[in-house]
Order: sequence, then C-alpha cells, then structure tokens
Amino acid sequence: MIHQLAAVDKRAKISKNVIVEPFTTIAGDVEIGEGTWIGPNVTIMDGARIGKNCRIFPGTVISAIPQDLKFDGEDTQVIIGDETTIRECVTVNRGTKALGFTKIGKNCLIMATSHIAHDCVIGDHVIIVNGCGIAGHVEIGDYTVMGGLSAVHQFGKIGKHVMISGGTLVRKDIPPYVKVAREPMSYAGINSVGLRRRGFTNEKIFEIQKIYRTIFQMKMNVSQAVTYIEKEMLPTAERDEILQFIQNSPRGIVKGYGTGKES
Repeated sequence: MIHQLAAVDKRAKISKNVIVEPFTTIAGDVEIGEGTWIGPNVTIMDGARIGKNCRIFPGTVISAIPQDLKFDGEDTQVIIGDETTIRECVTVNRGTKALGFTKIGKNCLIMATSHIAHDCVIGDHVIIVNGCGIAGHVEIGDYTVMGGLSAVHQFGKIGKHVMISGGTLVRKDIPPYVKVAREPMSYAGINSVGLRRRGFTNEKIFEIQKIYRTIFQMKMNVSQAVTYIEKEMLPTAERDEILQFIQNSPRGIVKGYGTGKES
C-alpha cells in the first residue's frame, strides 16, 4: 500500500491498510493508524502520531519544528485523532517543551492552507475553514467552526460549540456556545442552530440565551454579571461551564456588540 515513489523511513510504524501515495516523505519517528490515506507530496516529520482512518491531502506538512525561536530541538509531537481530514497545504507544527505536543482531536476537518502552530490543543469535531491562522498555545473546544481567513492570537481560548465568522481576528477569549463576528470581534448571539443540530433542547438553549443576555445586555460589567448569575440562576452543567470559562480567562472575553464592555 506504499507507493514505490514514496520515501518512507523503515523505522516508521505504519499500520494495516494505510495508503501512501507517490512523492510523499515520512520520517522515522512517525506512527500512522490503520486505514489512513496519505496523499501525494505530503511531508510527515519526526514526532507525528496520526490516528485511524484519517485523510491527508497533497502539500500538507505535519510535525515540522515550531516557528518559535525558543525551540531548542526537544523531542515533541503532533497528535492527530481518528477520522480527521486535513486538506491541501495545511501546516501543523509540533509542540515545544512548554506543552510537549500539538493536538488535533477526532473527526476534525482542517481545510486548505490553514496553519496550526505549536502547543495548540484542538478538540473533537472541529471545522477550520480555508486559510485560517492559529498561533501558538491556542485552545479550541469541541464542535467549534472557525470561518475562513480567521486568525487567533497566541494563548487564545475558544470554548465548545462556538461559531466564528469568516475573517474574524480573535484577540479575546470566546466562551462556549456563542457566535462572534464583525471587526473588532464582538458577541453575535448564541450558536442556536449548531446547538439544535447537536441535540440541545429548546429549554437548554433558552437557559444559555438567558445567561448571555445577562452578561452582554444588562447594564453590568462582566464580573458583576457573573456574580448575579451565580446568585440568581440555578446551577447546571452549561451554566457552570460558562462561568468557569470566564473566571479562567486572564485575557478577558469577547465584548458585547454595541456595549463597549469587556471583562
């Protein structure tokens, strides 16, 4: 299943039914799970750990050393989960000693020409549309969709089930379940369509809407809104997840549209 015109190091651990197309290069410290397809002209460098049934398209470079001047040759990895598709000319850099790895979860779609820098952690079922730039140490939660040509500042945090409009510059953290858009980036409501598709009930969606109306539409700053929600709204998994995200955001969260508020 390995084409004779591919250059595959004998030390690489390649499972059953892996297809490696011509003119692809695979280094020695690489592991590839069964059923994965590696297209032509792909470069997979030391430290790559690729799961089962992935699809990696031409021109992609996985596990090149970080574009970080502090990197000093330490052994680090790129970890890619099962069933993930990486389209043409994507670059995924391996980690530094700060974290030790860059990770992309299961069932993700990383579209053409996007870049994922060192020490990023991307959850499951994430879609990153064409031409996105994700700087180092970024965290992206499950089921997030990142619109084309968007960019995330280093150390940025994005919660689960977030929808980011195309061309957005993400300079602040984005809490779970919301949509963001415009320039400068601002809150644009909750991701109700995405939540319904993933089985959230109308009651649960209304609860999330109520929390964010308190944060972004009432005449309180974010700290005051958090205190109000803790006192006045019953604890649920979603409420606690939102509050914990905000409280653990040293950079502060996205502002509310037209309010000028930031944490």
